[in-house]
Amino acid sequence: MDLYLKDSVAVVTGGSKGIGLAIARTHLDEGARVVVASRTSSPGLAELAGPRLVHAPADLTDPDAPARVVARAVEEFGGLDILVNNAGGPPPGVRLPRFSFGAPTDADWLAMFEFNLFSAVRAVRAALPPMLERGGGSIVNVSSGNARQPGPMNVDYSAAKAALNNLTKSLSEEFGPQGIRVNTVSPGPVRTAWWTDDGGAADILAAHVGADRDAVLDEVAPEMMNLTTGRLVDPQEVADMVALLVSPRSASTTGADMVVDGGFLKAV
Repeated sequence: MDLYLKDSVAVVTGGSKGIGLAIARTHLDEGARVVVASRTSSPGLAELAGPRLVHAPADLTDPDAPARVVARAVEEFGGLDILVNNAGGPPPGVRLPRFSFGAPTDADWLAMFEFNLFSAVRAVRAALPPMLERGGGSIVNVSSGNARQPGPMNVDYSAAKAALNNLTKSLSEEFGPQGIRVNTVSPGPVRTAWWTDDGGAADILAAHVGADRDAVLDEVAPEMMNLTTGRLVDPQEVADMVALLVSPRSASTTGADMVVDGGFLKAV
């Protein structure tokens, strides 16, 4: 299926690994020109190097960074059609999960909202003018199933993602009549570095439940989260949904929350 993304200009935040890298790769495969924002590059991003890819080094918790990234896209490719706010999860230097409301401090809450909400707010603020100049565009905010199904773990993360969902609805209402569609994609647990890095979620849960990390990744985590598919989500599965949402083939989809979660959410 042709998604009609050839020569479109996309900014993907947090695009050096995991979901973001899969999103960047998929956009390139569809013929888009892509600016990836991340603090550092990665071997996976280096493999995508070419004239249609620009890496814009950025710490997205810096209030000025999102605007610089958008400006880079306009400078390099002449405008902006797509913004994917993928950067999120544990702020730099933070390991999750945390197991109770009492675990995060005020500083932890602030850092979580800076990374998962305010960076997206600032990126959208910067992206709207060049999108409006081109007559429209598409914004996808990568949220989480935890926004709609919170629990005692990672309460600050869940709250930040719930706020991102609310923001998305508000933006879709205000800017939809001007040709800008805004949606969320809500993954469940995705097999990324967040889980698999040394000291990451798999190791933390393994210590908590008395299992080894491979068992956590393959069995314990899917069982704990009651995943219908019995496995963690693959990053490419999320990237495919994002690509469909930003495509003109989804021209009547706005204000929606598209779930890619292995059956994590059970509510109607």
